[in-house]
Amino acid sequence: MTSETFEGMFGPYTIDADDRREVLGYRLALTAVALSQLGLLSQWRWAGTAFAWLWLLPMAAGLGLALRWIHIYLRPLHRALQLFWLLGCLGWLALGLETGPERMFETLRSQPLWILAIGPFFAALAGVGFKEFFCFRRLEAVGVTLLLPLALLGRLTGLLSPAATGQLLAAEAVLLLVLCLRKWPMPAAADVGDKSVFAHLEQERAAQRDGAQRTGEGT
Repeated sequence: MTSETFEGMFGPYTIDADDRREVLGYRLALTAVALSQLGLLSQWRWAGTAFAWLWLLPMAAGLGLALRWIHIYLRPLHRALQLFWLLGCLGWLALGLETGPERMFETLRSQPLWILAIGPFFAALAGVGFKEFFCFRRLEAVGVTLLLPLALLGRLTGLLSPAATGQLLAAEAVLLLVLCLRKWPMPAAADVGDKSVFAHLEQERAAQRDGAQRTGEGT
């Protein structure tokens, strides 16, 4: 497909093949997160926790790649979500090393304080949901953004039972899958966003760096 040109807030910009590949990667990665989360919760509910930890691998990889290819205008927010993902992955790793992979989820059930370790991972996922709502006003994105902290904080504080927490997480996973499925028919330009804004922000950052450099040279 040839490049397409759009009129942005700060001038024209082009959506090219590289942009489309990034959008495809983002959508595939986020769909992998949704399917893996549903797979994990389904196995936990109906087949027990044996080997359930394997679902965490595509979940972690999917979210990491989605955060690699997501388009967010504010770079500090983008970096913060990536940092939350990393901290959450380290939390899952610490839990697995402490309890063994086969006992991770039973430990989470009996010792909710471990949610503090893995919570940043889901904070990153909730951040993706917020970005999707902010850009597209999708109701399912609201569910992803709100149900994750409600479920985890409710369990951490003891206000929710394990069963209620699982139900909220299952609802969030279904909504995430709905969000992903509704994204596939959208044009790639919708997920890329206004590239003229990215270019404008990059120019501002470059000007600030140049100004700081000249100030340092003058002192």
